[in-house]
Amino acid sequence: MFKNGLKKIGQSQKECGMGQRLGLGLLLIAVMSFASAAAEKNCQDDLNCKSAWLAASEEERTVIFEFAEDYKAFMRVARTELSFVSEAIVLAEAAGFSRLKTDSPMEPGAKYYDVNRDRAIAVMIIGDEEISSGMRVVGAHIDSPRLELKGKPLFSANEFALFQTNYHGGIKRYQWTNIPLALVGIIDKKDGTRVEVNVGLAPDDPILMIPDMSPHVDRGYNDKKVGELVTYESLDPIVAHLPPIEDGLDIEDQVLIILQSRYGVSRADLVSAELSLVPAFEPRDMGLDRSMVAAYGQDDKLGAYAALRAVLASKRPTQTALAYLVDNEEVGNVNNTGAKSDYFSNLVARLLSAKLGKSYRDIEVRKALRNSKMISIDVNPGVNPMRESAWELNNAPKLGYGVNFKMYGRGFTANSEFTADIRRIFDNADIPWQTATYKVGRSGGGTIGGEFSRQDMEVIDFGVPVLSIHTPYAVSSKIDIYNLYRGSKAFFED
Repeated sequence: MFKNGLKKIGQSQKECGMGQRLGLGLLLIAVMSFASAAAEKNCQDDLNCKSAWLAASEEERTVIFEFAEDYKAFMRVARTELSFVSEAIVLAEAAGFSRLKTDSPMEPGAKYYDVNRDRAIAVMIIGDEEISSGMRVVGAHIDSPRLELKGKPLFSANEFALFQTNYHGGIKRYQWTNIPLALVGIIDKKDGTRVEVNVGLAPDDPILMIPDMSPHVDRGYNDKKVGELVTYESLDPIVAHLPPIEDGLDIEDQVLIILQSRYGVSRADLVSAELSLVPAFEPRDMGLDRSMVAAYGQDDKLGAYAALRAVLASKRPTQTALAYLVDNEEVGNVNNTGAKSDYFSNLVARLLSAKLGKSYRDIEVRKALRNSKMISIDVNPGVNPMRESAWELNNAPKLGYGVNFKMYGRGFTANSEFTADIRRIFDNADIPWQTATYKVGRSGGGTIGGEFSRQDMEVIDFGVPVLSIHTPYAVSSKIDIYNLYRGSKAFFED
């Protein structure tokens, strides 16, 4: 079902060569020495756990690798929140979900999705119990660190045309130089028309790039601190270099001519645009054993994809199951598409109004939120083999060890009774889990979870460990991706 949905957007496994890569990966695994499927799975009873790969049978590994192929195909296209939502709609409709309408019946088992301004999406299955008795919600964010074009981006320097950029989310600036960048997003015009831009992802597309200094001419450059090597204002990609033939034109005019001929837009139209620069790297298998996925945007499209797949595959639930995938977590959950927006509570009110009709009261929304339980997914930095000192290893999440419960302490950890309930759900479903606590006073991060606990919901934060988070190319373990999906599905169906 999901492969068919992905084929609709031109991601067939034949085109991507997935079958060949999967076959090689399984061949490599087959010759590896690993424990039998009878290995103990509930190591969580005494927290004396080993890699989840050791308990996976050959049949289970095949399923895990197939799931990862679907994930890579989705990530190949879903580079921003806009493209994530459009691809999520494709999968939802292929799975029998329809767009929520004012008169949509709230019958148990009904499957709907609702889109918030093209940048966030809620996907739900109506449960047997009343919505006011509580829902099961899995939330994640779909924006990732990137560069964005300023309102007046085009300028020239030394006969090059360049774009001026801003940054979205925490980045290490030097990592964004000398890598292929794609320009993706939308341009909205005054007449109400929208132009979609996608340059750099197709194999024959041109790319953009921010050039770094050559070692031949950078004396003194390497003596600087890492944070001083590249400034935010210098993250400007080269756009064009071909001199205009016509007299009186400069290189900026040349670029404007290209934009006008290709997209029908002017310099002023760029003011009402949302254009992003994202790494043009393809999602790839990593490791000779193909056990990992390297891809841009896994924080937190990995969590969002797992939640989406989980709700699409869930059986008719007792309580309404809802995957809520939002924008702008990387910049503080802001704007009307971020988790701070009233959209979510308004959505609950719409569902209750459709169900209760004239007997609807606002107190029903308060009751529904109070009685709801939520998993807030966001990936975590995993133990890096080159920098293990960044963690206190006894509480550090390791790739391949399963879903990590985030145990922040200092009042930020989920209530113990809710944590115990999640343990019950996961252990009953044989889903491996581990805990994650940052080194005290040394590290930190946030999720969307706090925005929902403030609405009186019961919320727990967890994710899976990932290497190189917030870089142009992050690394996850295939078995962790799959178990995050399984864990979300078990929570929906419990």
